Amino acid sequence: MFSVQRGLLGLLLATTFGIGFAEAEIYKLTDTNGTVHFTNAPTDPRYQRIGVASGTAAGWLRLPYRGEQGPYVNEIRDAAERYGVPIKLVSAVIRAESGFNPRAVSRTGAQGLMQLMPATASILGVRNSFDPRQNIDGGVRHLRGLIDRFPHSLPLAIAAYNAGEKAVSQYGGIPPYPETKDYVTKVLSFYGAPLDRGTTPATRVYQTIDPDGTVTYTNIPPRGRP
Repeated sequence: MFSVQRGLLGLLLATTFGIGFAEAEIYKLTDTNGTVHFTNAPTDPRYQRIGVASGTAAGWLRLPYRGEQGPYVNEIRDAAERYGVPIKLVSAVIRAESGFNPRAVSRTGAQGLMQLMPATASILGVRNSFDPRQNIDGGVRHLRGLIDRFPHSLPLAIAAYNAGEKAVSQYGGIPPYPETKDYVTKVLSFYGAPLDRGTTPATRVYQTIDPDGTVTYTNIPPRGRP
């Protein structure tokens, strides 16, 4: 367990919303019941200095990512169930795309949690890419379409989400773009698929759909498929 003392509250708000602070010392205290306290204004001699104010660098603060589904559990679950995409895969894409920052904008203009380009968002009927529910719904629907487009290889569907399906078709595989290779590696790593040497999936990932509609991903080829 941990708690944040009042003096650190402003610092956390600054970290979250980008309000600047001069370098501030951070102190840590573990009390008798095991609760860990952090503050930049110690009032107890038992506090120990742990350095300047950077919770992310220190390892005890990780924003905005909060577990497998971040802070958008309901939105992710609803879209994943609606379009038949694994919840963990949706979370992996969002984590790789925006780090669960709904206001993220890339250098190319992609917006929101799933980094939708304005033209793509328009096609998907997403009116506000910075609205988490709209963005996730549109992004998952787009991802579903790519999985259907490349039904026998999840890495290709993921590559198409990053580089476009035309690029994947043109190269007959993951395009030789460093960004796309790293992106596929990152998403598969977050999703839990096997990797090899950092940028290349160790094996193909196959999709099967059972008669009851259950979607399964596996590295074992179905019978009759190379």
